[in-house]
Amino acid sequence: MNTFHFTHQFNGLKKLYVNYYVNKQRTSYVKNSRMSGPTIESKSGIRTTHKKPANSPDRSGIYKNSLSLQPLNFEKNDRMNTRKHTFREWMIAIRPWSFPASAMPVITATAYLFWKGADINGLLALWALLNIVIFHAAGNTWSDYFDFRKQVDAEDTFGAKTLTQGMFSPKEILNLSLGLTLVAAIGGIGLLCLTGLPLLWIGLGGIGCTLLYPFLKFNALGDLVILLAYAFLPTIGTSFVATGAIDWSVLLLALPVGLITDGILHANNTRDTDTDKRAGIKTMAMAIGARASAILYGFEVLFPYAWMGALAILGHFPLTVFITFLTGMMAFGCARTMMNSLQGDRNIISDLDVKTANLQLMFSALLSLAFIVARFI
Repeated sequence: MNTFHFTHQFNGLKKLYVNYYVNKQRTSYVKNSRMSGPTIESKSGIRTTHKKPANSPDRSGIYKNSLSLQPLNFEKNDRMNTRKHTFREWMIAIRPWSFPASAMPVITATAYLFWKGADINGLLALWALLNIVIFHAAGNTWSDYFDFRKQVDAEDTFGAKTLTQGMFSPKEILNLSLGLTLVAAIGGIGLLCLTGLPLLWIGLGGIGCTLLYPFLKFNALGDLVILLAYAFLPTIGTSFVATGAIDWSVLLLALPVGLITDGILHANNTRDTDTDKRAGIKTMAMAIGARASAILYGFEVLFPYAWMGALAILGHFPLTVFITFLTGMMAFGCARTMMNSLQGDRNIISDLDVKTANLQLMFSALLSLAFIVARFI
């Protein structure tokens, strides 16, 4: 019995090398108008196909290497050889570098309530912060699982590599997602018992956004879900948990923070338009077109500054919020990069989602600092 040794390189926090073995392969030949040569199907359900010339494009017009890995039977992928995973691998699976997108709305809302002189329960506020981060981790893995099933994430895409490069099996990622959801749900029930019934509806809204996100994202509604799940619900929930009552004015700061957060997804979807189309899904970036997408992105990252300035002048926010304008050049640079991509070079926005995430972090951190400083002035 022969053994094939595959080596996959994963670029995440650091270059991570993962070795695994697949037994019991059988060789067959597939006659296809686009392929010729032997096809090896392994026990894991991964078909390794030697194509025609390496420069032959597939149906989508994308050129790939002469050796490609294509999933065959999804059920077989769940039976791939298992091994113990390191702590670093689990961290890569949940993507902690994305957590500021969910954490900063809670932190900013707490700072805003502090500026207003509200009686804040710091322990419950911290509990709410940890809980939404766990929900975020569950959402990350839940989305990765369905992106892999839908073939939105593949070897030639910018998506998560935990599944496409074999670090985890689909079943492991699904179980991880369900486990994290269960932990977050238990934490939410604990908060519910200590606060009140309104939190139940806020929590159910968050769970619904998490579970329905893949389906809604595939049907051009992902941007709206992000605004709801990472802006409006967290700030309202934080208000209720930390003070015992909903202060609807927190929505005034939820909008600017949420728009920049939504820009992270929009930059990602604009970059991945071609591969998303190949996968048969439809994002908002695809629905409105390249030029409208660039304009929308510019609005998402630039409008928050006009909003903050106007509310500060009107007296709804302290004048210290003008400190957020220190990130204005960063926002302008992101918007300009997106507009330049209309010239045909889509590669220049390959890391724009990361830059937008950094913008969201810096903007929210400075906004939180502005509220705290204003309390003591």
